[in-house]
Amino acid sequence: MTAPRRRVSGIPATIVRYLLLSAGAVVMVVPFVYLLSTSFTENTFVLTMPPKFIPDPPTLANYEQVVATQDIGRYFLNSVIVAVISTALSLLVSSMMAYAFARFSFRFKETIFRVLLLGLMIPAIMLIIPQFVLAKQLGLLDTLGGLIVFYVAGSLALNTFLLRGFFESIPGELDQAMQVDGANAWTRYWRLAIPLAKPGLATATIFTFLASWDEFAWALTITNSPENRTLPIAIRLFAGEGNNAVQWGVVFAASAIAVVPVIIVFLVFQRYFVQGLTSGAIKG
Repeated sequence: MTAPRRRVSGIPATIVRYLLLSAGAVVMVVPFVYLLSTSFTENTFVLTMPPKFIPDPPTLANYEQVVATQDIGRYFLNSVIVAVISTALSLLVSSMMAYAFARFSFRFKETIFRVLLLGLMIPAIMLIIPQFVLAKQLGLLDTLGGLIVFYVAGSLALNTFLLRGFFESIPGELDQAMQVDGANAWTRYWRLAIPLAKPGLATATIFTFLASWDEFAWALTITNSPENRTLPIAIRLFAGEGNNAVQWGVVFAASAIAVVPVIIVFLVFQRYFVQGLTSGAIKG
């Protein structure tokens, strides 16, 4: 009698679970569908009520205007350069820091780690002015390097916290075995820790790339020349063009173009994403 009761009592919970997941999926998917639909809709019909999710008739005029009006190729390339380099450098530096915190013993280790984590509690917008002054002193204003340096610095704390949990979950006996075979710290880090921490690295890659790709406030603050603008700035320019109403069809078309690399990055690393998001938190 006990087993059937468990199965019957488990049915409502399963239904509720699937209903909640379905509702969450709808909430996440509907804005993206509306974005794509509006990007193929003539600007005259964009704000019609109720909104239409199937454009009638569909048009490529918005995308043609995006390409013709602004140097979208340059902005896209700038965003790719900044996001890719920022992600690569952040993963390299934060993984070495995380490995040091996980495997080495040194004075004030936990104190330094907690101070590092304090950076996660400070809103990024509060650092705009001191960052601007520092970038000016370093000669990084209106340069892609100025974006990369501060994007890397801003992501180190989170990535180090996430990756430290993965490195600590690696059995210490493996490190000791490699050390007996003559492997130094760099070899153990590169050939043992990095391959075993792929889920954490994938999660950190997605978070860092997304943060660098979508960032607006800092890019708007230090970039002035068109050749150094990124896609978020370009989308803002599309929204500000003209003397009348905003051409939302053009804005949504530019936004749809900007979403493509993010989707590609997620599809490439999704195999490890969920595992990395949960395992690092549990084992850390």
